[in-house]
Amino acid sequence: MELKWLEDFVSLAETHSFSRSAELRHVTQPAFSRRIQALEAWLGTELIDRSVYPTRLTAAGQVFYEQALAMLSQFHEARTLLRGHTATPEATIEFAVPHTLSLTYFPRWLQRIEAKLGRINTRLRALNVHDAVLSLVEGGCDLVMGYHHPSHPVTLDPARYDTLTLGIESISPYSAPQRVGRPRYTLPGTPDAPTPYLSYTPNAYLGRMTEVIVGNAPTRLYLDRVYETDMAEGLKAMTLAGHGIAFLPHSAVEDAVAAGDLIRLDRATRGTPAGQFTLDMEIRLYRDKFAAQGDDARRALVGRVWDAVSEELAQGGA
Repeated sequence: MELKWLEDFVSLAETHSFSRSAELRHVTQPAFSRRIQALEAWLGTELIDRSVYPTRLTAAGQVFYEQALAMLSQFHEARTLLRGHTATPEATIEFAVPHTLSLTYFPRWLQRIEAKLGRINTRLRALNVHDAVLSLVEGGCDLVMGYHHPSHPVTLDPARYDTLTLGIESISPYSAPQRVGRPRYTLPGTPDAPTPYLSYTPNAYLGRMTEVIVGNAPTRLYLDRVYETDMAEGLKAMTLAGHGIAFLPHSAVEDAVAAGDLIRLDRATRGTPAGQFTLDMEIRLYRDKFAAQGDDARRALVGRVWDAVSEELAQGGA
């Protein structure tokens, strides 16, 4: 059970309107409804009488409303008491970032922003692309950094959400070397000898990007799926160990490529252009322009970061 579920329920009990409470809680109505349903599932009983309009509580809901108020009061009293024994923390920005970007692009990007603004207190949640965007929609973070590709776009209402394109991330196939300059495995493989393939799980965003590459390849790829994970770093480790080929983001493998430990399989060769199995994705930053969470210092800090990134991009710094 999450604290925000209690706050959602109390809001609904007081407004008698899913749409109004969703607006006050700064989430979409479907997301708000899912959280109320999650609370009911956790309690094992219905709290809302959905057979009438306007919305009203069931008998169990009436009982739980008083309990929810008491629990929230106790939570807030405990927080106030504990804060009195600790120093007031500085404003902290909450980021939601896909796992791969959190390990590769994000640290260097933040270093550039801090060179302009000074040290920034940050809290990062490493999530898949879907959950990172959902966190923003549900008010769980201040900024989201994620991938975007037209085949699987991140669809957010531009009237509510601001977007900046930070740069481009490419994903290509890689193999460990057999000997210097020669890959252990090659593409496209053959029906009789398919190439050992290290794959993302179906629900991973990079897995969907890999499916686009395979589907649009100029020649059919014969792949033998021998391993599966949702983490690019996991695929990289298996590729380095020589278990097969994997489609990996360039930012995740640039050090290994420079050291000769991985070889890109669609490099330019005699009669073959580079990039025939490569896909480019945008790296984007998102914010809710109407977000009301956090204190004034936090909102001001988010605004300063956004302005600094906008200025960098305007100067050609993507």
